[in-house]
Amino acid sequence: MSPSHDFIDYPPADAQDSAPPSSKRVLVAEDDPIFRRVLLRWLHSWQYVVESAEDGQSAWNMLQKNDSPALVILDWMMPGMDGTEVCRRIRSQNAAPYRYVLLLTARDTKDDLVAGFEAGADDYLTKPFHAEELHARIRVGQRILDLQQALLNAQQALRFEAKHDRLTNICNRGAIIDCLVGELQRRRRSKEPLGLIMVDIDHFKVVNDTHGHLIGDKVLCEVARRLSQVVRTYDRIGRYGGEEFLVVVPGCDASGLAKLADRLRLAISSEPIDTEAASMAITISLGLAYVPLGQEFVTNCEDLLRRADEALYAAKRNGRNRVEASPLRHIAQAGE
Repeated sequence: MSPSHDFIDYPPADAQDSAPPSSKRVLVAEDDPIFRRVLLRWLHSWQYVVESAEDGQSAWNMLQKNDSPALVILDWMMPGMDGTEVCRRIRSQNAAPYRYVLLLTARDTKDDLVAGFEAGADDYLTKPFHAEELHARIRVGQRILDLQQALLNAQQALRFEAKHDRLTNICNRGAIIDCLVGELQRRRRSKEPLGLIMVDIDHFKVVNDTHGHLIGDKVLCEVARRLSQVVRTYDRIGRYGGEEFLVVVPGCDASGLAKLADRLRLAISSEPIDTEAASMAITISLGLAYVPLGQEFVTNCEDLLRRADEALYAAKRNGRNRVEASPLRHIAQAGE
């Protein structure tokens, strides 16, 4: 149905130059070219970023893209796939984030209203209508989508906090252990080698006793940052507890594991850590446990942790600032 001339209710001229463009995005599906231009002009003047489609099938194709708009304005009567069918397909996907759908139509009976909502529309606007009414209904949809985004952000933050250490922002104890368990399970299928590095900050109690726990926290954060910069993108690093860290190293041979561990050691010892209290020379000790290539070597998480812990204590006993491996074999010494 083509719009009548008195339907084309343009917004005031000053509204077109008010606010700068925002990140609001709308998909408009309307087969009437004159009405589509009117809608686009209104939406642009309200600072929406608009994508348009000439029919329902085109709109549906555009909605399959990952970055398609969440706010959708659909004309009911379109050739081929009409607006209600697009609604049904949107709702059948049950996808997140939610899409807010506003149906536009000349149909105004109660049965039509019910049919539109049952198809999955969130709101319904009967032609002809004024620009202000459309704008008000779009703002309702925008508020709902903004609330949804706030909830999604909160959920994402909670998921992050559940798996990350609040102080250092690396994996917490539970997450790094889960990662180790997962890599061991994957290794049983792939037979690939797997390495574990246990890291402990040398004389960390002296730092806390001398300068206080706030300075100690800053040292912890800087050590975590430096370690994170050295590991490979597919390695995982986590805070195991206190001043101890774990690094899970999949697909690495024994020589490569030892070299990585010594790079971690040098990343801490080669440059002092500056804090408000002092510039401190910090070192770390590292213990390695290794699962070699092949299915014949079977181990579990507890055994691998125990072996890495024994190697770490050997590094402590043998002078600190060094790497030891399980079985207790000297790999790299300070200054080498």
